[in-house]
Amino acid sequence: MATVTNPGLSATTAVRKRKEIDRRQRYWVFALPAVVLISAIIVFPWLFTLAMSVSSWKVGESWAFAGVENYRLLAKDPRFQQALWHTLYFTALATVIPIVLGTAAALIFEREFPLRGLFRTIFIMPMMATPVAIALVWTMMFHPQLGVLNYLLVQMGIPAQAWVFNPNTVIPTLVLVEVWQWTPLVMLIVLGGLASLPQEPYEAARIDGANAFHTFRHITFPLLWPYILVAAVIRIVDALKAFDTIFVISSGGPGTASETINLFLYMQAFAFYNIGYAAAIVVVFFAIIVAISLGLLYIRKTTRWNAK
Repeated sequence: MATVTNPGLSATTAVRKRKEIDRRQRYWVFALPAVVLISAIIVFPWLFTLAMSVSSWKVGESWAFAGVENYRLLAKDPRFQQALWHTLYFTALATVIPIVLGTAAALIFEREFPLRGLFRTIFIMPMMATPVAIALVWTMMFHPQLGVLNYLLVQMGIPAQAWVFNPNTVIPTLVLVEVWQWTPLVMLIVLGGLASLPQEPYEAARIDGANAFHTFRHITFPLLWPYILVAAVIRIVDALKAFDTIFVISSGGPGTASETINLFLYMQAFAFYNIGYAAAIVVVFFAIIVAISLGLLYIRKTTRWNAK
């Protein structure tokens, strides 16, 4: 049997295909500026950093290929290992404490009480201030003789503390500033999560006679866990790259007791002008941040968010 074709239908299909191709080609015209801008701002600097990391380039000298020598030296550098430990220690404290305090603050501010809006506003004010200004104020407060913190401790009969001038307390002291500034951010994230929780599980819990602790343990906390993980990711990344407050308050001291990777990187690049070695630090530090962030996002993706 002969097949009957419709010339008009074939022509219409061909026209549609040509229009689709023309539309896709026009998309590239509009997307090209964004691609060029992203390449100039993000892609090129990273390629340039990778190129510097395999060189022995110093300021005032010519570029020379060094292969993986910078990474080999970095793996054996005790100062880098110490800075890595300081960074992880600082990050752990500056993440866990704000998460706990921010979640508690969100549970408090989620309830109705007089002047709640005013207290909320006051609570979130620290995160609006400039980090350098905050660091300068806290530096004066940490002064061993003239600081207000030691004055208050002495008035309460507690011995004055060395704060950032003691190698054993400098990192917890710096964490105190970080907690004061960024706990409100965690509170806002968790507070948004509380506002979106369904009410049916709570009604069922009240009918079953569950107390406040069991309600939080088996309903609120499991449902809030995704929001807490989001806050944890933000806090971990932010704490890992903390620089301004640490640099202003302690400058990595006393000695190198509070020198994090960022401060170690700063010294290598802008004090010793060892650009190739500093670029290798950047690459390794970026890999650490990506690995930690992907691990947390994987946990968030694979965890079930159901009330028990």
